[in-house]
Amino acid sequence: MFISSAFAQTAPAPAAGGDMMSSMASMLPLLLMFVVLYFVMIRPQMKKQKEHRAMIEALAKGDEVVTAGGLLGRVSKIGDGFISVELSQGVEVQMQRASVVQVMPKGTMK
Repeated sequence: MFISSAFAQTAPAPAAGGDMMSSMASMLPLLLMFVVLYFVMIRPQMKKQKEHRAMIEALAKGDEVVTAGGLLGRVSKIGDGFISVELSQGVEVQMQRASVVQVMPKGTMK
């Protein structure tokens, strides 16, 4: 009563030379989505990683840094993979270089 009858239809016959163009046209949205994804997400993330790597390599003794845990301290020793950060007078912690999130301007710590 409320449902109408549905009839199956046969698929139209493919065109002789249009098969290649239709497959390319169907792949175009997928290719376009990848290009947009690259410029919106992947490229900015790679740029951010490159800047962070340069900041980590430029660390020097006496720099005031913020760690991934939110601690503010002054770099006291630098090794290959680890640094020592002085959090306050007489309190030093050793951590990985990659855990430094930001280098603060001189004089931030009083």
